[in-house]
Amino acid sequence: MPESFEVISSSGNYVVTTGSGLLAGVIAANPDAIFLIDERLEHVLPASVEKRIVIEANESRKSLEAMPEVILQLRKFGANRSSHLVAVGGGIMQDIATFAASVYMRGISWTYMPTTLLGMADSCIGGKSSINVLGYKNLIGNFYPPLEVVIDVDFIRTLDAEQVIGGLYEAVKICYTRGHQPFLDYLAEGPAWPLPADVAQRLLLRSLRTKKWFIETDEFDQKERLLLNFGHTFGHALEAATDFGVSHGMAVGVGMLIAIDYAQRRGVLGAMGEQRVAQLAQHVDEMLAIVVGSGMRWPQVDLAAVMEKFNNDKKHRADAYRVVLPTGEGDLDLVSEPRDDTVRAALRQSYETVFDRLGVTYGAATGRA
Repeated sequence: MPESFEVISSSGNYVVTTGSGLLAGVIAANPDAIFLIDERLEHVLPASVEKRIVIEANESRKSLEAMPEVILQLRKFGANRSSHLVAVGGGIMQDIATFAASVYMRGISWTYMPTTLLGMADSCIGGKSSINVLGYKNLIGNFYPPLEVVIDVDFIRTLDAEQVIGGLYEAVKICYTRGHQPFLDYLAEGPAWPLPADVAQRLLLRSLRTKKWFIETDEFDQKERLLLNFGHTFGHALEAATDFGVSHGMAVGVGMLIAIDYAQRRGVLGAMGEQRVAQLAQHVDEMLAIVVGSGMRWPQVDLAAVMEKFNNDKKHRADAYRVVLPTGEGDLDLVSEPRDDTVRAALRQSYETVFDRLGVTYGAATGRA
């Protein structure tokens, strides 16, 4: 049965609906809309949907350099300021749609239907777009939420183990960030592979309602919401250095493990904190074992390139690295670390330790972060 809740936003509130079989209703409710859709999913649209922009959803298309093509296709379909855009796809499609809808004629309305678990569990609410520029991940973007988010859990059947577990990593990250009890409540829902529709809907609602608190408390990423970058600064560097050969979801999982190792290396965790991060790391490891068992293989990693990407992450400051770490009793904190040789060596050691444990082959770090 569909369930809905509202997200409060300064640029306009929007409703999030989850359930099965919702695509037909979105099509019926938007007969004149332009549909922006991942080419792998174009077959789900009936012939009656004539205005469609079909995109190969990959990181190269989620870039500033690729945006003019989308803008010109909107123009080709005669889009004006009263037109409505419906985006169907994963996080890449969401980023493209958010950016394009926000800048076309200074903004047109849009609906988002996420089709990956990453999109469903996390990025579909919050209104952010992140666009790559010249190989640097998520360097630019803005905030422009849709009029509505419609999550049809039937799309989960199109996903493989890596895509599902990657989405679950984002969900568990959100719940862990909110506190120990939300994390335990998430685990109690039974994240697993395969993921039944009823379990998926419960997990998604728990993850999204938890993220709703962060969005409404800190809409523009000034304080509390920054903690949701847990695992991301470390993970983004791995993604970018492998030319996105490591998927975002897997990178987030690995990134959380690296953040935990670095926190332990710095000695900032108390006894309770050590127990809590061990519980999180065990969950990440168990989920990762499912993905590896399904046939996923790690690409060879150039550690010097990883450290270079880490060094240039947009969240850092000129004089300090900014990373989200578990501290004390395991709660997360945004920590500033000096850009010196001691910190750089410790960061490399954390990457190496986690890579060794996971069986990731990496080259010697001949460069310096």
